[in-house]
Amino acid sequence: MPEHYNEGMTVFLCSKCGTAITPELAELAAIPDVSDDERDRDMETRRAPSTVPRGHYAIDPEPWGPPYVAQDDQEDPKPAQSRGPVVCREEGFVVSAGSRHTVLVHPDDAASLQPLPNWENSSGCCGPTGDEGLNRACPCGAPVATLAADCFGPFELHLDPVRTYAFSQ
Repeated sequence: MPEHYNEGMTVFLCSKCGTAITPELAELAAIPDVSDDERDRDMETRRAPSTVPRGHYAIDPEPWGPPYVAQDDQEDPKPAQSRGPVVCREEGFVVSAGSRHTVLVHPDDAASLQPLPNWENSSGCCGPTGDEGLNRACPCGAPVATLAADCFGPFELHLDPVRTYAFSQ
C-alpha cells in the first residue's frame, strides 16, 4: 500500500448543503495498483477489489467520466478512462474528457450516498459502470459522485471536485 502523503485527516463535504459525505480519511500519495486478475474478484458480486482501501483517499489526476471524445487511434483503442474498459459509442472508441482531480474513496467510506432517482446513470451488468456521469447523491439530493462497481471494471467511488470539498484538520 502506498505511504500516506499527508498525515492529517480530511473529511469531504457536499458543496450544496455542507453535509459530511465521508468520515475522516488519510490521503495516499498515489492511486494504489489494483489487480485486474479475474481470480481476485469477489466470487459473489464479481467486483474487483476496491481501488482505495477503507479510511483513505487519493486524487485521480486523469480525466474521469463524460464527456467522451473519439480517440485518435481507432485501430488500437485505449481504455476510456484510468482503470476502466475500452468503450465504443456511435462515434467509435472514446476516451474521457471529463473532470480531472476527482477524489477516489472506498465506496463504503461514503455510505450515506444514494443512487440518483430511477437509478439514473447507473446502468451496467452487475452494478454501475461509472461511465455515464454522476450517479450518487448526497442525502440533500445533490448529485456529488460517480460509483463504478460493475463486474468488468474497477470498484471505486469518484467524488466530483466541484460538487464536494475537503475539510482538513
